[in-house]
Amino acid sequence: MIFWIASYPKSGNTWLRTLISAYYYSNDGIFKDSLLRQIDQFPTKRYFKSFEYDKKNVGSTCKFWIPAQEKINTDKKLRFFKTHNVFGKLNNYDFTNSENSIGCLYVVRDPRNVFTSIKNHYQLDNDQAIKWITSEKNFIYDVHNFDDSGYSDFQFISSWNINYKSWKIQKKIPIKFIKYEDMIDQTYNIFLEVIKFINEMTNNNEKINKTKLKNVLNSTSFEVLKKNEIDKGFTEAVSTRENKNKKVPFFNLGPKNDWKKILDEELKVKLDKIFEKELKELHYI
Repeated sequence: MIFWIASYPKSGNTWLRTLISAYYYSNDGIFKDSLLRQIDQFPTKRYFKSFEYDKKNVGSTCKFWIPAQEKINTDKKLRFFKTHNVFGKLNNYDFTNSENSIGCLYVVRDPRNVFTSIKNHYQLDNDQAIKWITSEKNFIYDVHNFDDSGYSDFQFISSWNINYKSWKIQKKIPIKFIKYEDMIDQTYNIFLEVIKFINEMTNNNEKINKTKLKNVLNSTSFEVLKKNEIDKGFTEAVSTRENKNKKVPFFNLGPKNDWKKILDEELKVKLDKIFEKELKELHYI
């Protein structure tokens, strides 16, 4: 069965996956970049190889979302998958269902900080970033391998608030919401809750290994991950627009990404107005 680690892009999904991969896929809890391979992304082209679809047609893989998951689940093993996809239907095809999914962790982050992070990651100006985060028709795909895979890695992410609401209102699978800011302020307690939730959903009765948990936290702090990226690179960093051999730092500001200090007053007001309902609901304002 599939256990989803879902979020809107640049909301802390990668950090949560470092924590989970180090705890569940290492012997000692020490994180290594290679452990992230244990938590693949869905949708990606590798899961559609046995299906016929048009690689040049946006969204042509959505009809195979469920069949691909059924194929993944034939061995009846537990698998974690990262996704930025909305929960729901596209072209009348469901993203997932209770027959193929056992649970989900959804990471939500203050959209004003998502905005600043997206600007850096996708190298956008303010107007482009506003359009990006508010577009209800927004989607992402592996632009760097387009000639090889086309839209095979297509993910329909929609806008920040629709993405969040799509997972919040669904009733098909158990879900636990985690605020990125709580992960920063209460990392130990939040990750302990994460482990308990995963174990409960997967009927894992194994006692929580507190020593291993502490090793996980020590080896996945933002400072450690940033230093590792500087020293060794990071697999999920993307190239700059100007130079394919130069990477945009993936672990850029982290906890120092503070919209209050980065955004001008006009942008603050604009984003507050756009996301007012969700900001209040999540107690960001």
